[in-house]
Amino acid sequence: MTDPKTLVREGYDRASHAYRGDEFEFSRSGYAYWLGQLVPHLAPGARVLDLGCGNGIPVSRELARQFHVTGVDLSPVQIERARSLVPAARFVCADMSTVAIDPGSFEAITAFFSIINLPLSEQPELIERMAGWLKPGGRLLATVGRYAWTRVEPDFRGVHGVSMYWSHADVATYRTWFAAAGLVIEREGVEPRNGNPGYAMLIARKAS
Repeated sequence: MTDPKTLVREGYDRASHAYRGDEFEFSRSGYAYWLGQLVPHLAPGARVLDLGCGNGIPVSRELARQFHVTGVDLSPVQIERARSLVPAARFVCADMSTVAIDPGSFEAITAFFSIINLPLSEQPELIERMAGWLKPGGRLLATVGRYAWTRVEPDFRGVHGVSMYWSHADVATYRTWFAAAGLVIEREGVEPRNGNPGYAMLIARKAS
């Protein structure tokens, strides 16, 4: 199999516009619901990391209305679009598992459908690193697996010949990894909320 990160980078490069347009109906979306659970905990002007930010729509754009946002994504195409679509935020093209970020840099981190693009063996260390990037009392909002599986999705978003790599553990394993990283889960749910099985959504706070 092609290297998973190559699949992810090339997949989002080639399917960028099929995956997400320049506009998005945010108000009734799952993104709106889960950001609504996070944002009340943040002070105006807080520093927020959008990990796996894609083209910046909708998460970075919505957060940038109130906060100082940094987005990180592996795809150069997605980052180029994000810089154009969300000029109020800062964007970095980098591998989330190796990107250099100073400890305690952020009051919050969002990771919508991005950790699960990373090989499973790298995810526990990433969660530890993410905890380190948070200030004490900071929060992580992340999409993770409900059930364990790894697969390559063909014709991603209907784009012929484009593959996407997905890998995740079950939610109980993520609870263990979060706890080991010093992250206390405050809220848990499923997205999409009528998904079968859908993905697990976790909001966790770093111990003060």
